[in-house]
Amino acid sequence: MKFRADEISSVIQREIEQFSPEVTRSEVGTVLEVGDGIARVYGLSGLMAGEMVAFENDVKGIALNLEESSVGVMILGDYTKIEEGDTVTATGELLRVPVGEALIGRVVNALGEPIDEQGPVVTDRSWPIESPAPGIAERQPVDEPLQTGIKSIDAMTPIGRGQRELIIGDRKTGKTAIAIDAILNQKGTGVICIYVAIAQKESTTAGLVDILRKHGALDYTIVVAAGASDPAPMAYIAPYAGCAMAEYFMYQQGKPTLVIYDDLSKQAVAYREVSLLLRRPPGREAFPGDIFYAHSRLLERSAKLANRYVILPENAPTDNVTEDMGVDQKVYIGVPGLEEAKHALQEHYPQGHKVVKTTLSGGSLTALPIIETLEGEVSAYIPTNVISITDGQIYLVPDLFFAGVRPAIDVGISVSRVGGKAQIPAMKKVAGGLRLDLAAFRELEAFAQLGTELDKATQRQLDRGYRMVELLKQPQYQPMAAVDQVMSLFAGIEGYLDDVPIRAVSRWESDFLNFIRERKPEIRASLEREKKMTEKIEADLRAAITEFKSQRGG
Repeated sequence: MKFRADEISSVIQREIEQFSPEVTRSEVGTVLEVGDGIARVYGLSGLMAGEMVAFENDVKGIALNLEESSVGVMILGDYTKIEEGDTVTATGELLRVPVGEALIGRVVNALGEPIDEQGPVVTDRSWPIESPAPGIAERQPVDEPLQTGIKSIDAMTPIGRGQRELIIGDRKTGKTAIAIDAILNQKGTGVICIYVAIAQKESTTAGLVDILRKHGALDYTIVVAAGASDPAPMAYIAPYAGCAMAEYFMYQQGKPTLVIYDDLSKQAVAYREVSLLLRRPPGREAFPGDIFYAHSRLLERSAKLANRYVILPENAPTDNVTEDMGVDQKVYIGVPGLEEAKHALQEHYPQGHKVVKTTLSGGSLTALPIIETLEGEVSAYIPTNVISITDGQIYLVPDLFFAGVRPAIDVGISVSRVGGKAQIPAMKKVAGGLRLDLAAFRELEAFAQLGTELDKATQRQLDRGYRMVELLKQPQYQPMAAVDQVMSLFAGIEGYLDDVPIRAVSRWESDFLNFIRERKPEIRASLEREKKMTEKIEADLRAAITEFKSQRGG
């Protein structure tokens, strides 16, 4: 084959004409060794801690150890394709995951990549997996209920929007069931839910996704799954990825969100594995020294954001108001309501203008972290760490679980540090003393087992206690509306169930709530509207219970 000189010269001339000098600078290193999700890289001297790096085969990594002669990188993905001598490039960026409405209803991995075989996630938005927690001025007190639909939680250890409530207990005591019930109960409330499965069996995660789909909960839920067969780094970053997806809705859309971390014990084990492979010095139970920080910086991102207000001209439209629409610079005030905002802004509030709440006000991120204990050992390292970070805990006990008390919540050790502020007034009034009554019942029950003869008042207290325990039992995946819980607990606490056989309590409750819905819907509607137990509602409810009992014969 002959080459023609004129063709070659024309190609060279065209290339010279099109040439534009561009200087690109990239820092490149070389893999020294790789294995078990960790790589040691030589040559990236300008790398920053937490910076993302790119390997040759499109696998990402995060720089964790910055040593004098090399960098320890945590590999996110399949590390078996990486070999000694491969080049590694610094990206100058932090790891980000895709966010937005496109992820709702999808099952994604810890990098936000779809694993549900339903096509790509189409979104142009992303969020860093590590971001600072909101400061004190940016928060407001947690006082808005997040109903779980579980009577024993909403009555005795209520959860508020923006709270961090730990679910803790041994294996197979119903921890995940409580979390899933909480997700199912958010239907129609506008709460976006993110369920993070950390090092769970893929069959278990598939079963949970199926349950969410059957109950229509996938319409407002994102599932982030790091399987048991995935490398440890993926299990470690999964909670941060789930939190980032929730933060987008909280910050950018002002929406309430709920994140379940199932469970942080497995994340701690994954981080321990990564740290030991990086040859970091082990501490208590061989966990690295910064394991507390790993959990605290995650859970501190949960918050209820303060309200934001702007000053607008009197005739300006008030729908979809954003902070950049204000007359002055944006006004940011963490006051609870519009009247307080007007009072605070009087000097900046000229005639012909008004104070308006922005659309991004008051978003929240509620976290339900799950911790698995071994033989009820709550004083182990990871449980005590997370208990100290959270705003209360729901403690599940195997003895109660196997005795048929489900959910198996130990009311003595379970607590919510938000308390009655996260309850509707009706629930607060009805169930205010329920926790103490149940704790006293448990003591009496232990005393009665000694075979001592009891007086009538003590026996009556015991009998009511047995019925209240029966009333608080609840089937799985059947969350109950707050007003139904109030009516049910009112009947039990006021003694209307004292003559009902213990085994018939559950049936009595179900028949009574059906009676209210079908025959007395106005009582339920009033309670739902008022959200407090007024004298009229209480009188109507007592009359309805009496009528129901007379028709039923007990």
